[in-house]
Formats: sequence, C-alpha cells, structure tokens
Amino acid sequence: MDCTAGTCLFPLHRCKTIHLVRHAQGIHNVEGDKNYKAYLNPEYFDAHLTPLGWEQVDNLRKHVHSSGLINKIDLVIASPLMRTLQTAVGVFGGEGYSGDKTDVVPLMVANAGNSFHAAISSLNCPPIVAGELCREHLGVHPCDRRRSVSEYQFLFPAVDFSLASAYTSSA
Repeated sequence: MDCTAGTCLFPLHRCKTIHLVRHAQGIHNVEGDKNYKAYLNPEYFDAHLTPLGWEQVDNLRKHVHSSGLINKIDLVIASPLMRTLQTAVGVFGGEGYSGDKTDVVPLMVANAGNSFHAAISSLNCPPIVAGELCREHLGVHPCDRRRSVSEYQFLFPAVDFSLASAYTSSA
C-alpha cells in the first residue's frame, strides 16, 4: 500500500460503497411544504407515498437497474416507517409479485399503507433490513411515528425487522 504524506488509501476491494436514498414524496410532504404546521396533523401518522412518490420510486428503480447498480448491492437498510419501506422495496425489490410461486414471499403486500400499489416480489433482490436508527426523527410529528413491528411484518413479509425495536410510537 502506498502511504504518502500521512494519507493512505485502503484497497478498493476491501471497501464497501454506501448509497443513501431518502424516501420519495409522502402525503405529509405535500401540505408540509406549503405550511410547516401541517406536519402536526394526526392524519399524516406514519405517512405513505403519494402517486408522485411512487412515480419517483419507479424512476429511481429504472435508473438502478439500467445502470447495473442493482447487481452491486449486497444489502438495503431502511427506516421502519411506511414511506421509507415503500421506497426501499419499490426501488430494490423484485418484479411484480404474482403469488403463484408459493416459495416466494412478497416484500410488500398489495395496497400496503393504503398505497393502491400492487404487491412487490422478493425474488432476485438484495435483503432489506429495517433499522430504527435510520429514522430522521423519533416521533416528533405524527408523520414520524410508526406502527408496531407486527403490523409492518404483515405488510412487508420479506423485510427483516430485527433492528427495529418492538415498541410502537403511535402513542
């Protein structure tokens, strides 16, 4: 290894590349961008993606696949909030879930979080883990409060929730 002037590069083959992706547009973002106080509205509890948010997910998915980046991803970590889980499974998940392969568990069931979105397959995708420490805020606003882990496990059956604490911040 060449170390000069106190700077030393670690061999690239021993490095991991980290890509950070923020969630697509959530229902809380629409009104919150107009008036910050809208984030206090309990209607936005654990906010889900808007139709524009799903379009953003589809565009990022196309980019991740067309660039070949999907083949270099070993693990996806997302916060255990509806909008971030929807973004993660939409971008990095397998093609649409047909339900005819009984050995393939869906990453997301149809209409998870009132999304009107089809189920998403876990076939040929990197593992997805929900981690509590990925959250920007822990329950400051209703949109930042989340459901119980058991509710998420039902909606996102192939996501690993072992890094999400068992409590729910709905109270």
